[in-house]
Amino acid sequence: MAKKKLSVDQEFEIFKLVLDKFLWIGFAVMLYGAWQLAVNLMITEGLVFMIAGIVLLVLFVRMLHGNYIIRK
Repeated sequence: MAKKKLSVDQEFEIFKLVLDKFLWIGFAVMLYGAWQLAVNLMITEGLVFMIAGIVLLVLFVRMLHGNYIIRK
């Protein structure tokens, strides 16, 4: 059985769908950190989760930027 080749547009659409899910995960981690700060008054734990969310978002933006540069 031969494998189907995706067009560049199809491949980019799949990449956007996957990236969107990862960006939501990063945002959810940051939101959980903000909730820890606001509701539970756990400053250290809240800041750790917020920083972890920021790191995730920066990594995913770098992935997107790197992939865009390669395709260009």
